[in-house]
Amino acid sequence: MKQLTKAEEEIMQILWQLKEANVATIIEEMPEPKPAYNTVSTIVRILENKEFVDHRKKGKGYIYFPIVAKETYSDQSMMKLINNYFNGSFKSMVSFFMKKNEMDTKDLEAILKEINKGDK
Repeated sequence: MKQLTKAEEEIMQILWQLKEANVATIIEEMPEPKPAYNTVSTIVRILENKEFVDHRKKGKGYIYFPIVAKETYSDQSMMKLINNYFNGSFKSMVSFFMKKNEMDTKDLEAILKEINKGDK
């Protein structure tokens, strides 16, 4: 799966939230300063070429919708992060975040409980 740029990911986050939208609606959901219509339209077409988004015709325009689930992209991105920065070691990643975020034992225990729930 291809990686998204920051701008592409911002638009995908909006489409994942809304489920479908035209370019004008996507722009409405974006923070100030709002990008130009043509900029967003171009990014959406790039997302179509990358096979993250598809469209259907509605009147004179198009409605865009995600064809890659947010969870699928998140899983792939997380695996890439672990592989590229932590040599594929989940343990190294957790250790890194514990040190950087000053997590305590209670936080780690809560995470382990959540992980164990998923195993059942």
